[in-house]
Formats: sequence, C-alpha cells, structure tokens
Amino acid sequence: MAAGKIKTISKLRTIIGLLKKRGRKIVFTNGCFDILHKGHIKLFKKAKAFGDVLVVAINSDSSVKKIKGPKRPVNPARDRAFVLSAIDSIDFITTFNEPDPGRIIEKLSPDVLVKGGDWGGGDIVGSEYVKSKGGKVRTVPLAKGYSTSRIIAGIAKRYR
Repeated sequence: MAAGKIKTISKLRTIIGLLKKRGRKIVFTNGCFDILHKGHIKLFKKAKAFGDVLVVAINSDSSVKKIKGPKRPVNPARDRAFVLSAIDSIDFITTFNEPDPGRIIEKLSPDVLVKGGDWGGGDIVGSEYVKSKGGKVRTVPLAKGYSTSRIIAGIAKRYR
C-alpha cells in the first residue's frame, strides 16, 4: 500500500538503521512539494539513481507558512505526503516542522543528500553533516520553466 511509505521520523530512523546494516545506500531530499510538477518528478527519479532507498522529507504546514507565506501551502501535509507515496521512485516520506531539515538529516544520517540545482553546494542545509559522515551531496539540474510558485501565479491570473 502506497500510504505505508509515510513514516514518523522516529520510525524511519529505525528502518534506515536496519537498511544500512543490510548495505543499502540511503538517499535523502526534502522540500514543500505543495503542487507537484514535472521538475519534482525528475528530481525524485534522479535522486533515487544515487542510491537504493529514497527518503523524501516534506515541510509541515506551519513550516511552509514560515518559508512561503501565509497563503501556503495550498495542500495540507497529509495530502502532500499521500500524493508523494504514489510515486514509484520514492520509498519513504516523512514530515518535519522546522524551517530547514538540518535536525532530521542528523537523525536519519543519509548516505547521499540531494537538492535541486538552485541550491549551491555550500548552501545546502545538512551538507557539512553528511560529508562529515562520509556521505555525498548531489545537486540535480532544475527542469526549466517549472515551479509551484509559477503554477500558482498562472492559476491566479487565469481565474481572476
């Protein structure tokens, strides 16, 4: 069942520990993923190619509001997680409350940290921690012309 991919951070920490003991390489990415688009799907597919298990952490609703403003998210975290759970390249989804994923990255200690190409290598939260544990940090080029903010602006313009 796809919804079985959605885990608490503590449960996911246990699962990841077992997977690592079996030699599986854990890949981690994060974001709001409010309205999914082609760029997100490309990110997930490319991220998964860096390892065996892809974990996607999504910002909670309160976290999204702090980052994106009071009108976001469009979709609540439980719905965003459910939609992500239907994507084959994603193995697990979890939610975090902080504005950035630093704490969750330290708790899950992934082997590979992946972000979109709009993030510079040194600007990626958690990159120093992952590298200090012998892991890798990778960026994936953005799909040009795709962004949730652009989609929302286009909808607002069309339906004024």
